[in-house]
Amino acid sequence: MFAAALAAAADGAADDAQASEPAAPATAAAPAVIAYPPEFFASFAPGNAFEMLARLPGFAFNGGAELRGFEGAAGNVLIDGERPASKSDDLESILRRIPFSQVERIDLIRGGAPGIDMQGQSVIANVARKSGGGFRGLAAVSNNVVYDGRNAQALRLEGSGKVGAVSWEASVVGGEGIDDGAGDGPALRLDAAGRPLEAARLDTDGDVDNLNATAAVEAPLAGGKLRVNGRLFSEVYAYDEEAWVTFPERRVAFGHDEVDTESLELGGRWSRNFGTRTGLELVAIQQTEQVTIASNFDAPGESVAFSRESDLGESIGRAKLSYRHSDKLSFEAGAEGAFNWLEGETRLAVNGAPVDLPAADVRVEEKRGEVFGKAVWLAHPKLTLEGGLRYEGSNISSEGDVELEKTLYFLKPRAALSWAPSGATQVRLRVERVVGQLDFDDFVSSDSVNASTLTAGNPDLNPEQEWVIEAALEQRFWDGGAIVLTVRRSSLTDVIDRAPIRTPDGVFDAPANIGDGTREELAVNLTLPLATLGLKGAQLQAESTWRRSEVTDPTTLQTREISGLRPLEWELHFTHDLPRLNTTWGANVFGSWRETYYRFDEVDIVKLKTFVELFAEVRPRSDVNVRLALMNAGDRGQRRTRYVYAGGRDVVAAPEVFDRDLQFGRMFYVRVRKTFGG
Repeated sequence: MFAAALAAAADGAADDAQASEPAAPATAAAPAVIAYPPEFFASFAPGNAFEMLARLPGFAFNGGAELRGFEGAAGNVLIDGERPASKSDDLESILRRIPFSQVERIDLIRGGAPGIDMQGQSVIANVARKSGGGFRGLAAVSNNVVYDGRNAQALRLEGSGKVGAVSWEASVVGGEGIDDGAGDGPALRLDAAGRPLEAARLDTDGDVDNLNATAAVEAPLAGGKLRVNGRLFSEVYAYDEEAWVTFPERRVAFGHDEVDTESLELGGRWSRNFGTRTGLELVAIQQTEQVTIASNFDAPGESVAFSRESDLGESIGRAKLSYRHSDKLSFEAGAEGAFNWLEGETRLAVNGAPVDLPAADVRVEEKRGEVFGKAVWLAHPKLTLEGGLRYEGSNISSEGDVELEKTLYFLKPRAALSWAPSGATQVRLRVERVVGQLDFDDFVSSDSVNASTLTAGNPDLNPEQEWVIEAALEQRFWDGGAIVLTVRRSSLTDVIDRAPIRTPDGVFDAPANIGDGTREELAVNLTLPLATLGLKGAQLQAESTWRRSEVTDPTTLQTREISGLRPLEWELHFTHDLPRLNTTWGANVFGSWRETYYRFDEVDIVKLKTFVELFAEVRPRSDVNVRLALMNAGDRGQRRTRYVYAGGRDVVAAPEVFDRDLQFGRMFYVRVRKTFGG
């Protein structure tokens, strides 16, 4: 029924499209839905659905949150009106496996429409695929040449097809990756008076090897359709650091971190329509993961070894019933249950002597249940109202070094309104109570021996809660231009940040609930076609978010910003299509950002500089695409400055300063992609 609602809106849009230029999008009778046919994207020569979404005016892709459960972790893209029945297979990868030739249209739904589940988002896109078709395949190889002589190769193989009434798809992606957050550069340690205590030259690099295999089958079953999908993922990440100390005496220190991850997921979704008004959807997902972390540091007279092994898993069952009362009113109701668990063992040794850590060996279990109801009402051709209510209950228990059990209940209402005074303008308002999830990794101790920071585990946490008030103004202009301004304010309760934990073995930094706070955001999304300004085939897209936050520091009792919250993020994307040359060229710019973390005895500031990519894509044939890119053209680096206070930040004294400024050089990327079939 969900897909039928989208199709109905898109059909109305398609009728309008015939009266306009083929490349122009069409607005449906319901102003909330705009249908973009393949012709709108054809000049951009996209290879897949994700590349099409990158050209969608007024749309910013959101791959979803890494949360336990299914309902609250949705992204803002649907496929054939439905959400993928997978959590570990990220939404971007799924969309990249849908070839351009298979896309019938993309619907942009703004502010809600009857019969459409907005997944808790203000704006979503639906990728509608063509029915039928034979085999489609893709093979791609790439190589990334790094400034220091390393090469990272990757291979992608994909295929999809249909045998009778059964559809199938499969993919294998494997290769090497480079951590561009590493690099080379100076490190300096200063005492409280600003005098040098130690100077060194750092040589660091990070590499990753991974393999990702997916498969899915979809077939008719019991009057509906069943889709079963699976994913196998394996990854090894290694980071090496050499510190060549030149002052006060010459010595060399070595650090090595390694993270091994193995995960498996199996998911299924069965959906069926009962008539034209009622639909039922059942979802089941099972996933398991094993993570092993080993970290070692060796220097003259000092040896530190840290290890952690974690086994975790999640089982999810979900049912949703949809009812479309009329073209103006629809309802949804459902329930979800999940069982999550994590078992972690942590070890730390200094110069061969074991160190006792708080919450080093812990098993955590969570039983979670949720019921929900939603309604969407087209009160007026220009006005849409959406209301929803979710009630969540969870029981969390831990055993091992820390034994406790708690039961939590939360009521989560949501109300949204969208008003379109004209076809080019829309105003959206939202009020919602959002309840975060506890990160099971916070329950177990962790360590970074290279940075000399130890974090204790703390299973006694409550989820962070917030009341969100949001207003957005969308204005469409020219042919394919759009600007969206969004203002958002959140009133926070039980903010999860950092606080000291005192034990007989000393004082440790740990995650903790530190009270109430606020967060304010201003976001801008701009799509600017440059043909009107004389540059035919060119487009500029820009996104930026400004943030301001306040919370009371548990150590100093002074007001400060929330740890890890970036005050500013921005990015720019320029593309210029040259159809006569079968070429597209452009630039992607990801702006610099800052993160600040407040520990009881330290302020840690991380700054990542601006990343610039210059690229060109050449299509010598319709089925062959060659991408050339100069990545990190501006030699982006990362700077980390730690201010360490003896005795804690509440003691009035100047801190020691640890500063490291790593620079990562340019990379040259080449990819050749070949498609097969229709």
